[in-house]
Amino acid sequence: MKVRLIFSGVLCALSGFTAVFAQSNARVDKIQGIETYVMCEPLRAYETVFEVSSGAKAASLFTGGVVNEGVSDKASQFVRRASKQGKSDNKEFDAVVISGSKTAIAVKFKGDGGDKGLAKVRKIDGLAVYVMNEPLKEYETVVDASGGLKAKSYFTGGIVNNSIEEDIEQFVRRVKKEADEAKKPIDAVVYSSGKRAIGVKFK
Repeated sequence: MKVRLIFSGVLCALSGFTAVFAQSNARVDKIQGIETYVMCEPLRAYETVFEVSSGAKAASLFTGGVVNEGVSDKASQFVRRASKQGKSDNKEFDAVVISGSKTAIAVKFKGDGGDKGLAKVRKIDGLAVYVMNEPLKEYETVVDASGGLKAKSYFTGGIVNNSIEEDIEQFVRRVKKEADEAKKPIDAVVYSSGKRAIGVKFK
């Protein structure tokens, strides 16, 4: 009887660990065939091959900051720059990791591909945030929100553009506000593309 209770306790602990793992980890998307980790950390060990910097955003410049590139546009630009730089410098890399600031790194993974494409997401205001990646756990949409004008870029005529992290923080605030107003609790915020994010509840 005692052995059965211990075994049952171990199973419960493993089940809880699996649930937590699933709620904080994701499978990333590929951009131009390259694994792209946006505001999340690869589960596989890696080494930095080179750093990629962003430049002025043409879409925002030509419109005086009124039209601002979305997060997915900015991530794509980082990947294009990494691909171009890698070819120019003859440096091979496996993925691009974008921390959320205005720089990214091209990385090479170590060891086998056991955790290929998997990443640990970060939290903002207590919510897990999935940026261009998919939660491992099933979920349902509770609320959704659209992005608005980016004040920083507007007042600087497009010369200064929000970082990916600043854009996502705005989405999180907007989604949280809508969830609070609707009195519907959420577990996470999921952003896939464009200027729209959703608040979700895990099943």
